[in-house]
Amino acid sequence: MVRIKAFPVNPLGENTVLLWKEGGRACVVIDPGMLRGRETTVVMDFLSAEGLSPAAILLTHGHFDHTCGVAALLGNGPLPVYMHPADLPLARLGVALNPGLANAAGTLFGTEAERERWLSGIRPAAETAPIEAAGMTFRVIETPGHSPGSVCYYLEDEHLLFAGDTLFAGSIGRSDLPGGDYDDLIRSIMDKLMGLPGETDVICGHGPATSIGREAMTNPFLVPFNEPEPQWEDGDPLPLEGI
Repeated sequence: MVRIKAFPVNPLGENTVLLWKEGGRACVVIDPGMLRGRETTVVMDFLSAEGLSPAAILLTHGHFDHTCGVAALLGNGPLPVYMHPADLPLARLGVALNPGLANAAGTLFGTEAERERWLSGIRPAAETAPIEAAGMTFRVIETPGHSPGSVCYYLEDEHLLFAGDTLFAGSIGRSDLPGGDYDDLIRSIMDKLMGLPGETDVICGHGPATSIGREAMTNPFLVPFNEPEPQWEDGDPLPLEGI
């Protein structure tokens, strides 16, 4: 059994997630987006209170609101950091996506040198290689669309999916940012995620958790994909009412 603790952080309400096995001391950090200062202190204090030590950082994509806490975590010692290589350019942009934040970059997000230090040692997250960390095995599911290198992390034994900004409760990720593509996003969701067991719990990059079954049946952004296909027997006429 695994335990999960999520911290909604930064102005965009990104979910920084800690994940560890019951009774274990090693944990995985998914999408550390906490700002330096109070948010980082809260996360660090929780780790200390629970006796947890991060064993790896898993990034679902390279947007700064999901990566700006990486440097702070690495301040306590080296850790493997996983991200799909296609999102390296986005991660290097950092706060350049919002020039108004540039003056606060060094204080809140880490300096350019700190970002480059961990990005230069990034480990690739790819479907061909499951990630072993803190006694857990994460299957990587490549889900481009929100960004070129978006991925989801799937704990099959626990029926847990960490979806980043690909799929939300009642919504989907935006695709109008640099590198985003709506058609790729829909294909990723329908071809890669909707085939998972319906009881799979989904921890999203923002907002509340959901499940694959719930989104398959009710997510308005997946209409008409979530409509049941009509079953016609041979010879039955097509319904023409309303035409």
